[in-house]
Amino acid sequence: MNGRRRPPAVAVTGIGLLTPAGIGVEANWSRLVAGRSCATADETLRDGPVRITCRVPGYDPDAELGGFRARQLDRFTQLAISAARAAAADAGWDPRAWEPARVGVVLGNSLGGAATFAAQHHVLQDEGAQRVSPLLIPSFMVNMVAGQVALDLGAQGPSQVVATACASGATAVGAARDLLRSGACDIVLAGACESALTPLVLAGLYRMGALARGGGEPADVMRPFDADRDGFVAAEGAAVLVLERLEDARARDARIRAVVRGYGAASDAYHSTAPHPQGRGIEEALRAALADAEVSGSEVDHVNAHGTSTKLNDVTEGRVLARVLGDRPVVTSTKGVTGHALAAAGAMEAAYTALALQRQCVPPTANLTRLDEELTIDVVHGTARPARLDVAVSTSLGFGGHNAALVLTAH
Repeated sequence: MNGRRRPPAVAVTGIGLLTPAGIGVEANWSRLVAGRSCATADETLRDGPVRITCRVPGYDPDAELGGFRARQLDRFTQLAISAARAAAADAGWDPRAWEPARVGVVLGNSLGGAATFAAQHHVLQDEGAQRVSPLLIPSFMVNMVAGQVALDLGAQGPSQVVATACASGATAVGAARDLLRSGACDIVLAGACESALTPLVLAGLYRMGALARGGGEPADVMRPFDADRDGFVAAEGAAVLVLERLEDARARDARIRAVVRGYGAASDAYHSTAPHPQGRGIEEALRAALADAEVSGSEVDHVNAHGTSTKLNDVTEGRVLARVLGDRPVVTSTKGVTGHALAAAGAMEAAYTALALQRQCVPPTANLTRLDEELTIDVVHGTARPARLDVAVSTSLGFGGHNAALVLTAH
């Protein structure tokens, strides 16, 4: 290392999850290991071209946040606050006990308060400007989710939102890690959220050709890496990770779920929605993350792939994984269970990767019955696979050509 001091490692000490797979770590892990899709018919979309989504089940914002507080917030912020609270509790932190100025918040989001915006647009059209809510702007602004989480937990360090589309969650973890490495913070709540399952957003995704259009039961529609895949099922959710310097976590005898060893990001600079045909951006991001972690591709045991179940993404990504990592890693796409939660996806999958390392088990890719013949990667399907896992990777690709990769280790 030429005498260069390696930056401090960063530990994942807490995880908060509100996803279509359930609320909390255990509910999520049980559903992932079972490999059962969360997709269901969505009554709010009964007049649209696509009527299947993956929503967070059983979430009561009034009970969680209080009715008055909940009514001030769009659902994407409600989910994020609840996930952040759960993550802090999971890490063993009482927000009343931490040093507020040393606690940061970095969250990813892409579509903001789409539901609030749509509802208030109808109010404007039907009832006039005087009836529009004065909470419209703070409810739908993307940055407000970090602000509201900081307010809720009393975190007075840097708070920010990153927006790299479907790579936002991974980008947030990378940015949070840098705050810890630089010494700007001692604790950072990092993750992402999304709740934009409105008729307009779903119509836009449908017109792009991104959504699955297959017939049959809703739970059978999304099939990452399968030869018959034809798109994703849109989802909502929130995932927040508590990150601390590893030495600090050990000093307070915290439970360490995993360690974030590497992060890399790169842009395709190719197309607004399609990945580069050779996967240039995700390959550069993955190689950068491996170099940052000081591990080789041959050392990677597991990949939680972006795996969106779209024709272009899965083949492009699969080829990159094979080219950079070889055929050794055990690969899964947990989106087969959860659907694609857009900005929240990368944070959810970072959490799932940490849990896979901690529990030495790789969940199956739901609905995969016949691997695309162009792929040579080892994709888990059917049942979960116990495995020796020391090094794992989570990859994320976003509209706009954003790419991010994380390298996590078990210790």
